[in-house]
Amino acid sequence: MNINFKAKGDYKTIISKIKSTKTYFKTLYANNKNKAIDSASKYLYYKLINDIIPHWYGTTWDFNGHTNIPNDGLIACGYFVSTTLKHLGFNLNRYKMAQQAGLYEAIALQPKNKLKTYSNKTFSELKEKLNAVYTDGIHFVGLDNHVGYVLIKDKDIYFIHSSYCDNRVVIELAETSPCYRSNLYVFAEITTNDDLIKKWIFNEALVIPTS
Repeated sequence: MNINFKAKGDYKTIISKIKSTKTYFKTLYANNKNKAIDSASKYLYYKLINDIIPHWYGTTWDFNGHTNIPNDGLIACGYFVSTTLKHLGFNLNRYKMAQQAGLYEAIALQPKNKLKTYSNKTFSELKEKLNAVYTDGIHFVGLDNHVGYVLIKDKDIYFIHSSYCDNRVVIELAETSPCYRSNLYVFAEITTNDDLIKKWIFNEALVIPTS
């Protein structure tokens, strides 16, 4: 899968290097906007899935958990998403974002009219819909009472989340995840979201709507 499942490197160093790399993308954007967005998209995908998230695997889930340090303390599902996005270099209030309903977390990442919302779908139907509208990448998903990341890779759907079913941060096939069952699914693009990537490059604050 070309995905790293084990923590590697020093976490603080990883975060620091990501922040310093923005300067490169700002310069590139001034000369070639399309190339900058495309390169940053690939960079953010790699850093999130291979450098940031692996440090969090195994971190204990708790409904009220909000640790800022992987595998040191407890982490709720919303805080897992908002904290890893902040560590990836997005300018956001991780507390305010994590405390919102899934729909409002999604709107912080992508305008409401660009979100994909599905209800009362079987997994097969949902998988077909996602592969029809999205390319490979990392996306946010809000469910009835849960949130996390969805990784779409080679038509397969993976769920990355702080799991109240397993009591820890995991990556698993969405199809077999008991936590992925929901009446409602709200999806926002992350690594394939050009507007969001531009905000990352220029460190523009993400507006967190309140529910």
